[in-house]
Amino acid sequence: MGWSFASINGRLAEIYFKEVKGKIPKIWGHCYVDKKSYKTKQEQVWIRVDTKRYRIVYKKGLYKHIIK
Repeated sequence: MGWSFASINGRLAEIYFKEVKGKIPKIWGHCYVDKKSYKTKQEQVWIRVDTKRYRIVYKKGLYKHIIK
């Protein structure tokens, strides 16, 4: 099981997922976080990179990836 930052419904969140080769990861859950709690430069880079990669809509218990 892995985790990453994501933009869920326009808010910063940590997502927890199971990796599947060649497919979009299956998300197990998420929690909304505050960007101010991550202060190091490396964490800020992770947030910037991951939120561009993972844009998700959460509605009625389902996760839908937004692909641009």
